[in-house]
Amino acid sequence: MGALPVGYLVSRVIGIDIRQRGSGNMGATNVLRAAGWGPAILTLVGDVAKGYAGAWIGSWVAPGRPAWAAAAVVLVVVGNCWPVFLGFRGGKGVATGLGAFLRLTPWALLPAALVWLALLASFRFVSLASICAVFGLPLAVRLLGYPGPAGAAAAAVAAIVIWRHAANIRRLLAGTEARFGQKDRPLEA
Repeated sequence: MGALPVGYLVSRVIGIDIRQRGSGNMGATNVLRAAGWGPAILTLVGDVAKGYAGAWIGSWVAPGRPAWAAAAVVLVVVGNCWPVFLGFRGGKGVATGLGAFLRLTPWALLPAALVWLALLASFRFVSLASICAVFGLPLAVRLLGYPGPAGAAAAAVAAIVIWRHAANIRRLLAGTEARFGQKDRPLEA
């Protein structure tokens, strides 16, 4: 389920190959820069929905066994990041992880969302906001008393999301990262 490339499909419908635009990423931020608000919102909603559905299926398969739901969360994010349908080149897992944790640990998303919003409003870097928000998610999961497997899933997803943002981190450090609201630019190396 996670391998369903929502951003790619949305952009193809409007005649764009999102892999050839901006960062080449299939996430909502790159779709926004390349195609506008409508396609970006469809991408965001689709990625969140597939994350939520993946976590729901994991909890449905084995009710009362949190390890199954936690494993499903990690797998749906892995599928999003490395989709088999597009040569294992996918998104960064943020929106899919949001949907998955909305199902698995909804209260832990509140502090993460506040961090994300505050950093985006202050600095206008979606990547920085996403990295910092996901970095604190495992701690929030633990402090709010969710089961151990949920904490392990949060740590795994945080590691994946941060790792997938390696190029963004390099651009942030170099001062070349695009800010939220910046238009499409040529494909980056």
